[in-house]
Amino acid sequence: MGFRLVQELAAQGFPVAVTCRILKVSTSGFYEWRHRPACDRDREDAELANTITAIHAASRQTYGVRCVHAELRYGHGVRISHKRVWRCMKLVGLQGVHRRRWRGPKPEAASWPDLVNRQFIAEGPDRLWVTDITQHRTP
Repeated sequence: MGFRLVQELAAQGFPVAVTCRILKVSTSGFYEWRHRPACDRDREDAELANTITAIHAASRQTYGVRCVHAELRYGHGVRISHKRVWRCMKLVGLQGVHRRRWRGPKPEAASWPDLVNRQFIAEGPDRLWVTDITQHRTP
Protein backbone atom coordinates (compact mmCIF):
# COMPACT_ATOMS: atom_id res chain seq x y z
CA MET A 1 0.00 0.00 0.00
CA GLY A 2 2.78 2.42 0.91
CA PHE A 3 4.74 1.92 -2.30
CA ARG A 4 1.68 2.48 -4.46
CA LEU A 5 0.98 5.73 -2.64
CA VAL A 6 4.59 6.82 -3.11
CA GLN A 7 4.27 6.06 -6.84
CA GLU A 8 1.05 8.08 -7.13
CA LEU A 9 2.53 11.03 -5.27
CA ALA A 10 5.72 10.87 -7.36
CA ALA A 11 3.57 11.03 -10.50
CA GLN A 12 2.03 14.23 -9.13
CA GLY A 13 5.48 15.77 -8.69
CA PHE A 14 6.31 15.10 -5.04
CA PRO A 15 9.90 14.00 -4.30
CA VAL A 16 10.27 10.26 -3.73
CA ALA A 17 12.70 10.62 -0.82
CA VAL A 18 10.44 12.98 1.12
CA THR A 19 7.35 10.87 0.46
CA CYS A 20 9.13 7.69 1.58
CA ARG A 21 10.32 9.36 4.77
CA ILE A 22 6.82 10.63 5.62
CA LEU A 23 5.21 7.24 4.93
CA LYS A 24 8.04 5.45 6.79
CA VAL A 25 9.06 3.18 3.92
CA SER A 26 12.57 2.77 2.56
CA THR A 27 13.54 4.50 -0.66
CA SER A 28 15.56 1.49 -1.82
CA GLY A 29 12.56 -0.76 -1.12
CA PHE A 30 10.38 1.51 -3.25
CA TYR A 31 12.76 1.38 -6.23
CA GLU A 32 13.12 -2.39 -5.85
CA TRP A 33 9.31 -2.75 -5.76
CA ARG A 34 8.94 -0.54 -8.83
CA HIS A 35 11.34 -2.58 -10.96
CA ARG A 36 10.06 -5.94 -9.73
CA PRO A 37 8.19 -7.93 -12.41
CA ALA A 38 4.51 -8.61 -11.88
CA CYS A 39 3.76 -11.77 -9.92
CA ASP A 40 1.94 -14.73 -11.44
CA ARG A 41 -1.30 -13.91 -9.65
CA ASP A 42 -1.38 -10.37 -11.02
CA ARG A 43 -0.79 -11.63 -14.56
CA GLU A 44 -3.50 -14.29 -14.19
CA ASP A 45 -5.88 -11.71 -12.75
CA ALA A 46 -5.23 -9.42 -15.74
CA GLU A 47 -6.05 -12.25 -18.17
CA LEU A 48 -9.06 -13.22 -16.09
CA ALA A 49 -10.25 -9.60 -16.03
CA ASN A 50 -10.16 -9.54 -19.85
CA THR A 51 -12.24 -12.74 -20.00
CA ILE A 52 -14.67 -11.41 -17.39
CA THR A 53 -15.01 -8.14 -19.30
CA ALA A 54 -15.83 -10.06 -22.50
CA ILE A 55 -18.45 -12.20 -20.69
CA HIS A 56 -19.96 -9.11 -19.08
CA ALA A 57 -20.11 -7.30 -22.43
CA ALA A 58 -21.70 -10.33 -24.12
CA SER A 59 -24.44 -10.28 -21.48
CA ARG A 60 -25.16 -6.59 -22.28
CA GLN A 61 -23.67 -5.58 -18.90
CA THR A 62 -26.29 -7.53 -16.93
CA TYR A 63 -24.32 -10.46 -15.46
CA GLY A 64 -23.18 -10.16 -11.88
CA VAL A 65 -20.67 -12.24 -9.95
CA ARG A 66 -22.85 -15.37 -9.84
CA CYS A 67 -23.61 -15.49 -13.56
CA VAL A 68 -20.05 -14.60 -14.58
CA HIS A 69 -18.73 -17.30 -12.24
CA ALA A 70 -21.14 -19.85 -13.73
CA GLU A 71 -20.18 -18.85 -17.27
CA LEU A 72 -16.48 -19.16 -16.47
CA ARG A 73 -16.93 -22.51 -14.78
CA TYR A 74 -19.35 -24.22 -17.14
CA GLY A 75 -18.90 -22.27 -20.37
CA HIS A 76 -15.13 -21.82 -20.34
CA GLY A 77 -14.08 -24.67 -18.02
CA VAL A 78 -12.16 -22.38 -15.65
CA ARG A 79 -12.13 -23.55 -12.04
CA ILE A 80 -12.19 -20.40 -9.96
CA SER A 81 -13.85 -19.20 -6.77
CA HIS A 82 -16.64 -16.65 -6.82
CA LYS A 83 -14.60 -14.45 -4.47
CA ARG A 84 -11.85 -14.12 -7.05
CA VAL A 85 -14.41 -13.28 -9.72
CA TRP A 86 -15.83 -10.62 -7.37
CA ARG A 87 -12.36 -9.18 -6.77
CA CYS A 88 -11.54 -9.04 -10.49
CA MET A 89 -14.91 -7.47 -11.32
CA LYS A 90 -14.38 -4.87 -8.62
CA LEU A 91 -10.88 -4.17 -9.92
CA VAL A 92 -12.17 -3.56 -13.45
CA GLY A 93 -15.27 -1.69 -12.23
CA LEU A 94 -17.96 -4.09 -13.46
CA GLN A 95 -21.28 -4.60 -11.74
CA GLY A 96 -24.36 -6.61 -12.59
CA VAL A 97 -27.92 -5.37 -12.86
CA HIS A 98 -30.15 -6.01 -9.86
CA ARG A 99 -33.39 -7.81 -10.54
CA ARG A 100 -36.59 -6.17 -9.43
CA ARG A 101 -38.63 -8.01 -6.85
CA TRP A 102 -41.64 -9.76 -8.35
CA ARG A 103 -44.77 -8.99 -6.37
CA GLY A 104 -47.34 -10.96 -8.31
CA PRO A 105 -50.55 -9.76 -9.90
CA LYS A 106 -52.34 -6.91 -8.18
CA PRO A 107 -55.94 -7.47 -7.16
CA GLU A 108 -58.54 -5.46 -9.01
CA ALA A 109 -59.37 -2.18 -7.32
CA ALA A 110 -62.85 -1.88 -5.88
CA SER A 111 -65.11 0.52 -7.73
CA TRP A 112 -67.65 2.63 -5.91
CA PRO A 113 -70.84 4.13 -7.28
CA ASP A 114 -70.78 7.74 -8.46
CA LEU A 115 -73.33 9.26 -6.07
CA VAL A 116 -73.02 12.83 -7.38
CA ASN A 117 -73.04 11.88 -11.09
CA ARG A 118 -69.90 13.95 -11.66
CA GLN A 119 -71.74 17.14 -10.60
CA PHE A 120 -69.36 18.67 -8.07
CA ILE A 121 -71.36 21.85 -7.41
CA ALA A 122 -73.21 21.69 -4.09
CA GLU A 123 -76.69 23.16 -3.56
CA GLY A 124 -75.69 24.56 -0.18
CA PRO A 125 -73.05 24.45 2.50
CA ASP A 126 -72.22 21.07 4.00
CA ARG A 127 -74.27 19.18 1.38
CA LEU A 128 -71.51 17.64 -0.76
CA TRP A 129 -68.17 16.40 0.43
CA VAL A 130 -65.54 15.22 -2.04
CA THR A 131 -61.87 14.39 -1.76
CA ASP A 132 -58.97 13.50 -3.96
CA ILE A 133 -57.91 9.95 -3.16
CA THR A 134 -54.42 10.45 -4.55
CA GLN A 135 -53.50 12.11 -1.26
CA HIS A 136 -54.33 8.97 0.74
CA ARG A 137 -51.94 6.06 0.80
CA THR A 138 -53.42 2.79 -0.35
CA PRO A 139 -51.93 -0.63 0.30
